[in-house]
Amino acid sequence: MLLHIPGILDQAQVRAMRQALDQATWTDGRETVGPQGAKVKRNLQLPDASPLRAELGRIVLDALAKHPLYHAATLPLRTLAPRFNRYEGGGQYGFHVDGAVMSLPHGEQLRSDISCTLFLAEPEEYDGGELIISDTYGEHDVKLPAGDAIIYPSSSLHRVTPVTRGARIAAFFWVQSLVRDDGKRRLLFELDASIQTLTQTQADPQALLQLTGVYHNLLRQWSET
Repeated sequence: MLLHIPGILDQAQVRAMRQALDQATWTDGRETVGPQGAKVKRNLQLPDASPLRAELGRIVLDALAKHPLYHAATLPLRTLAPRFNRYEGGGQYGFHVDGAVMSLPHGEQLRSDISCTLFLAEPEEYDGGELIISDTYGEHDVKLPAGDAIIYPSSSLHRVTPVTRGARIAAFFWVQSLVRDDGKRRLLFELDASIQTLTQTQADPQALLQLTGVYHNLLRQWSET
C-alpha cells in the first residue's frame, strides 16, 4: 500500500529539526549500505551513533505514536529508529530494494515490511529529489510538503532522482507490521476507515459493533507477534 500521511510533524517541529540539521555534521551515506547499494547511493546521512540522530528520532517516533492514520495503515510491531539524510549537488540514489532484515539494539531483528520517508524540506526548496516508487501500476513520483510522510512496501523498487538545486532533507525508517502481508494490511486499513466514517455518520450501533468485531477478529487471525 502506497499512502501519503499528512501532518506527522507540525511546522514548529519541522523548523526546529531543520535548524539542528543545518548545523549538523554529515557523513557519506554509503557507510550504511552493502556493496550493491553503495554502487548507486550518493547522499549524506547523520552518523548512526550521532546523539542528534537519537534526539530527533525520538521526536519522530513520539509524533508517529500520536498519529491515528499512520497507526491504522502500518499496524506497527517494531520500528527501526529513524535515520536522516541529505541530498544536494546532484546527489541521488538509484533503483534498489531495501534490505529484508535489519538489526535492532540488544540483538533483536526487524523484518522490513514497510518503508517510510518523512520529508523535512518543502518541495520548492529544491529541484529534483523525487522519490520514485515502482509497483505493478507503474512508477509513482513522490515529493511532499515538510512534515508529511509516504509509506510503501519495502519490497518495492524505488529510487531518489538527482537533486540539482537546494537540498532535500528527510527522515527515513522501516516498520515490521503486526500483519506481514501488504494486501491484508490494506483490507484492514480500508475496513478501519469504513468503521470510522460510519461512526461519524451515527450509523446503526449494532451494525457498527458487528463490523468492529470483524475487524478485530481478522486482525487476531492475521497478526504475528
